[in-house]
Amino acid sequence: MRKIVTIFKQLFKGSRQVSHFKTTHTPIIIKREDHCISRNHISQAAIKVLYRLHNSGFAAYLVGGGVRDLLLGHDPKDFDVVTDAHPEQIQRLFKNSFIIGRRFRLVHVRFGNEIIEVATFRGSTEDAKGRVQTQRGLLLRDNVYGTLEDDVWRRDFTINALYYNIADFSVVDYTGGMKDLDQKSIRVIGDPTDRFHEDPARMLRALRFAAKLDFVIEPRTAGPIKKHRELLSHVPPARLFDKILKVFHSGKSFATFQLFHEYNIVSVLFPQMAAALKQPEPLSFLMTALKNTDERVNQDKTINSAFLLAVLLWRPLLAQKEVYKRDEDTNEYQAFNMAMADVVQEQLKIISIPRRFTTVMREIWSLQYHLENARVRRVHKVFHHPRFRAGYDFFGLRYQSGEVVLKELYEWWTEFQEGDEEARSKLISHRFSKAKPRKRKKKRPSSEKSLPGTGQ
Repeated sequence: MRKIVTIFKQLFKGSRQVSHFKTTHTPIIIKREDHCISRNHISQAAIKVLYRLHNSGFAAYLVGGGVRDLLLGHDPKDFDVVTDAHPEQIQRLFKNSFIIGRRFRLVHVRFGNEIIEVATFRGSTEDAKGRVQTQRGLLLRDNVYGTLEDDVWRRDFTINALYYNIADFSVVDYTGGMKDLDQKSIRVIGDPTDRFHEDPARMLRALRFAAKLDFVIEPRTAGPIKKHRELLSHVPPARLFDKILKVFHSGKSFATFQLFHEYNIVSVLFPQMAAALKQPEPLSFLMTALKNTDERVNQDKTINSAFLLAVLLWRPLLAQKEVYKRDEDTNEYQAFNMAMADVVQEQLKIISIPRRFTTVMREIWSLQYHLENARVRRVHKVFHHPRFRAGYDFFGLRYQSGEVVLKELYEWWTEFQEGDEEARSKLISHRFSKAKPRKRKKKRPSSEKSLPGTGQ
């Protein structure tokens, strides 16, 4: 790796400063012998796509995160291809493909469970034909095709604008992406303010890449993120949900949310929890959950995204519950249920969480009440609940983050689930032996029974 970095420095030594705005100039070409990318490390499906395009007379490049990760010595999760072929031409070359997208049309080529995304070179921003924008500059549709150089300047970050050419195995660099890889820097191509207005989700991508790669966001890019974070409210809620899921599954969710907190992004995405995070205990609760998640991801274990969303909104739920409890006619359980409904409804205004996730979130929350207040006749029902394990883990997380009052209960439920039937019976007997029996209501005399349907 050091040898590669040295070569990068030699390539850039003495070269003129690369502009981050579109200009016409010769790119830096890093020949095969001067970089570390090998076809052995590229998906065979991507190789097939590249070669079929190339052999059919089209330009074919690997681009984006796949090239970036290969140059850093990482294993890419996916491979994206760009070409001068239009979507219909690409589809004719691959029977196992289909066109997707409205904002920008793409072709997905399927090889079993693997999908290679193929895009046509995007055109210059000066060509308005085929482009639809809002008054704020947000791109709604962008089906404008162009050349390789046009496509370069439409990319978001310099480190994602490096192109691996299958024709001669070279890497093409127009924007100084190699230099930024060497300096571990996240830099927007073009004017950051304009690019964030085009697509505010780029701000989330910048933070996610910084956390994932352990890079630094350079000042010219960082400033507008803090200044224009409110633009995220214009991103479609369903798209924001996808971005949050990517954070959860990145293996760097802890570092990413630290940056979200630093850049005050949390106040836009999760305003209900923003106030709670000013206190150390809720922050500890969240960060412990994210650390545990990262450990599971890095061990190739599954994670429960609904569990994490339940963690994010737990403190707002408790705060809202206290508001409802002020009403003398509302008991603890009623306040808890009304608070659950309110918190979910408020969050859905910003991030579109599918029902299959909100249902699990509410089940996990509801179990918190029952784990704390289970009656003797309901212990087994709580234990056999389909979400018991998730609810128990959530309960344990609360205890670990400082809710000392849960210590005895957490230890009791731990013993209960680990014990056999005899041990569970003893635990129930011991816990509820001092509980006062509920008074049974006296039956009315038969003559005093109400008439059916009268309510009297």
